[in-house]
Order: sequence, then C-alpha cells, then structure tokens
Amino acid sequence: MPAKILLIDDDAGIRDSMRMPLEYEGYEYHSVASAEEGIALVQRDPPDMVFLDIKMAGMDGLEALQRIKTLRESLPIVIISGHGNVQTAVEATRRGATDFIEKPFGAERLLVTIRNALDQARLVDENRSLKRAVEARHQMVGESPALRQVWDAVKRAAPTNATVLLLGDSGVGKELVARSIHRNSLRSRDRFVQVNCAAIPEELIESELFGHEKGSFTGATEKQIGKFEQADHGTIFLDEIGDMSAKTQAKVLRVLQEGEVERLGSARTIKVDVRVIAATNKDLDEEIEKGTFREDLYFRLSVIPIRVPPLRDRREDISLLVKHFADLFSRDNNRKPQRFTPAALDYMQKARWKGNVRELKNTVERLIIMTPGETIDVDDLREVVRVETKPSAGDNEKERPGTLREFKESAERAFLVGKLRDNNWNISKTAEVIGTPRSNLYKKLEQYGITQEGDG
Repeated sequence: MPAKILLIDDDAGIRDSMRMPLEYEGYEYHSVASAEEGIALVQRDPPDMVFLDIKMAGMDGLEALQRIKTLRESLPIVIISGHGNVQTAVEATRRGATDFIEKPFGAERLLVTIRNALDQARLVDENRSLKRAVEARHQMVGESPALRQVWDAVKRAAPTNATVLLLGDSGVGKELVARSIHRNSLRSRDRFVQVNCAAIPEELIESELFGHEKGSFTGATEKQIGKFEQADHGTIFLDEIGDMSAKTQAKVLRVLQEGEVERLGSARTIKVDVRVIAATNKDLDEEIEKGTFREDLYFRLSVIPIRVPPLRDRREDISLLVKHFADLFSRDNNRKPQRFTPAALDYMQKARWKGNVRELKNTVERLIIMTPGETIDVDDLREVVRVETKPSAGDNEKERPGTLREFKESAERAFLVGKLRDNNWNISKTAEVIGTPRSNLYKKLEQYGITQEGDG
C-alpha cells in the first residue's frame, strides 16, 4: 500500500510542483492550502507523513505543528521554510518536526527527505512494538492481595535509590519485580543489568562483576568492562546473591559503601553510580549464622526487603497467568490463541505448582504445543497437571507444607502470631518474651505479612 503524503502550503506553485515527482514514485499525494484544512484532514484521514509550510495566511506552521502533534504524536512532519525563516524552522524541529527543507528544493532532495522520514517513523514504530513486547514478557500479572502487597512495596521503593532485597522461592518472579522497580524509577532510561551469581563459576565472578585488565590472569587476552561499570547510572540486579563467595561479598560491600570498583589487575578505582537490587531464595539469617553470608552486607542490601509470594499464596491469579502465558506464546509463534475452559482453569488452580510461576508458564506452553484442538479442557490436563486430592489438616488451614523450609516458615509464623496474641499485640513486650530484638520482630512481621487486623 503506497504511503500517503500530505502537503499543507498556501503557495499553489509548491502544491503543483510536488504532485508529479511524488505520484511518479508511487506515493498517494494530497495537498491543502491552509493549516485549518490540513488539521481537519489529519483528523479525518491521517496521512503517513506531512509537509508543512511555516509562513501561511491565518494559522502559521508552528501552531499547526503543535495541533497536529497533539492529534498524532508519532506522525512525521517536515517543515518547508523560505530563506527568511530558517531559524523558525530550526525551532520547529526542537518542537517535534522530523526535518526541514529550504525553498527552493528539487525533486531529488524531496524524495530523499520522504524516504528518510518514513524510515525513521518505521523504526520508531518498530521500537515501540518491541518495547511493548518486552514489557508484556516482563509484566507482573495478578490481582491477588498477596501480589498487591508487592505492588505497594514496589511503588514505595521505585522512586528512591535505596537498595532492595527480594526474597522468595525459585520461580516466583523476583526478576519481574526487579525490572518493575527499575522501570518505575528515575533510572529507567539507563541500563538494567542482570547477573545470576549462581550461574557464574567462582573463579570468574569477580571479573564478571568488576571487570579486568588485559593480562591480569591467564586467559585475560582483552580488557573487560565489569557489570557494575556497565550499569553506571542504571540498575544492577544481583540474582541468587546467597550463592556469592565471601571474597566477592566483600567487594560488593565496598561498591555499596564507597560507590567505586577496581578492575582485576588494576590499582585504579572507578566511581560508579549504581542502584543495587539483590534477590535470593535462601534464608539469609541462616546463612549468616552458618558464617557463609556477611551480616554487614545483608544490612546494606536489605534497606527495603520485599518478599515475593509463592503461587500457592496467590491461587486466584492462576487463571490470569494462564491466559497471559497463552497469549504470549501464541503471539511469539504467530498462531491462533487456544482457549482454556473454565473447568480446566479451575483444575489448574488446585495444582500445587512447586516450581511456582515458572513451572506454570512451562506447563501452559507444553499444553498449547501438545493439544491439537482450539480448546484445552480438563482431559487434556490430567497427564500434565497433577492435583493433590488429600484433604488439608483443617478447613481454615493452608495446604500442608511440602518442604522443610515451608514447614519452618509455617511453624515460625504460627509461633509469632500466638505470642503476639498472648501479649495483646504489644510488639516490645513480645520481642522481650521471645528473646529477639524488636527490629528483628518487625522484620519477621513484614516477612510473613502478619497484622493484627488479619491475624488478631
């Protein structure tokens, strides 16, 4: 389909001179003699690009530019200027015009301008589409109270520069929370750099994080910029921070305290301005007691701790997640979305999902690939999704813990709630009775979501 070009100019000679070269090149050409007519046409039947004269009777080009940009912000507009108003044309580009050409102009200059403007507009559209696709892929989906608590914490944390520690089981979506914090922060225009500390061999992690100079160790044939330098002015996400060695922990602590890094093989320090978000599926209190994690680093990282709930605590989100993953997979593979029946969604809500959201996503993808019809029903799920049929210990209790960690957390929560009730929800008295600092008790209350309103 040919691109539609609109010329807004009160000079009949210009309007006539542009018709032949544009139509010869296959463009659909329209022209009007006033800004008011041009704005009305943009509203009624938007073109792919506009040529706009600066000096016209009635409304001038600058005002017309502003009006058109209000109607269609992404529409490419090229300003036509005479000898006496080039400075005005430059001002128009500052206000959003794509380019300007000066009278008189030849057919070749005109056609090059059109190609450049349309190419630029296409790139902008493609970038926006890619950005929307990336955001959809990293979107946190759900409306459950447990997820709303996370959203509230993200909204409070995002505008600050405070370090954030994300806690939760594997597969709950800690990376999505980290990306959401970055996306809603003042650093959103700069880089988000992710490092999986558990996936990098111990002998390489320091080089990966802090960089190295050429020849600093065997195999260092080129200089390497570390992840902290790459994330300068942006955000670095240290995933699985609990797997980091004591030596590397000490260097990360220095970055947090001093705001500087030192490449391997170099005595020179480099200043960096980086916001740190860390995540772990380990109990760092236990790791501190065992001596495998530095307490001072823990306090530096956990300025704002956010616990990301497992899927078993937000079952009401499963239907939304299933539909979201089905749409994503269908879009990526250019195929018609398959529909999950209400019975199938209900069946999936009853599953345990030990792998949390990650397991759910992989299961949805498998079901879509392996199910031939347009609808996915319960019969299609039975061999893929296992539902536990044993009754729970009590009507008002959560499902029975399946791992040692789940049991310990469940028991600790029940213990704290019981002691708080015994002491009429007096925090200071309860902390004294159970022999823990009041600050630690507050941390536990936030960790387990314990409130007098909900647990009193």
